Amino acid sequence: MTATASEGDDRIIRESGIDARIALIIQPVLRGIGFRLVRVHLSGQNGLTLQIMAEREDGTMTVEDCEEVSRAVSPALDVDDPIEKAYHLEVSSPGIDRPLVRKSDFATWAGHLVKMETSIVVADRKRFKGKIVEAGEDDVLIEREKAAYGEEPTVRVPYDAISETRLILTDDLIRDALSKDNRARKEAKRRRGEPDDDVPEGAEADATEEHEQEL
Repeated sequence: MTATASEGDDRIIRESGIDARIALIIQPVLRGIGFRLVRVHLSGQNGLTLQIMAEREDGTMTVEDCEEVSRAVSPALDVDDPIEKAYHLEVSSPGIDRPLVRKSDFATWAGHLVKMETSIVVADRKRFKGKIVEAGEDDVLIEREKAAYGEEPTVRVPYDAISETRLILTDDLIRDALSKDNRARKEAKRRRGEPDDDVPEGAEADATEEHEQEL
């Protein structure tokens, strides 16, 4: 991942190379149907697999949403044809142990454990594991899980130094994610004027199912 700028992309952690080209193609399509891009990754698994991670503005993502995104981005990818070989398209939600790619992600998940890698040395390290204490305008404050002798218990990491951050799966994270997801779904139903089905909290929260399509 790199922090190369891209018009209309509010992510602070972005792709490079072919992944960045694909992101440029699909982002306008996603915005047009009410989704935002989390991550793009082209891998060599099972031939070539293009993984697109996306979500709605409220952070939700269902299996049906994955199918909608797949149907929408496939024609755009066919027209621009950024990948020369045959590939599988996988569209998925970010999942509970999601990558954090926007400043708002760090604020939303403050108080939870993360693994973080930086592109430059920060406080004598390039890897951190700890709790998000505060998400500021220019940096994020991390409370180290295990500070080594002589290290400060907290460290401020500039956003532009971060190359990757992912939430660590814990009981607290699962509980919080299920609660946030349930509230977001209820609010979305209210906005659409649909009745509240009183789905138990978290019944559909981690939409980790993936829609796969061979192109």
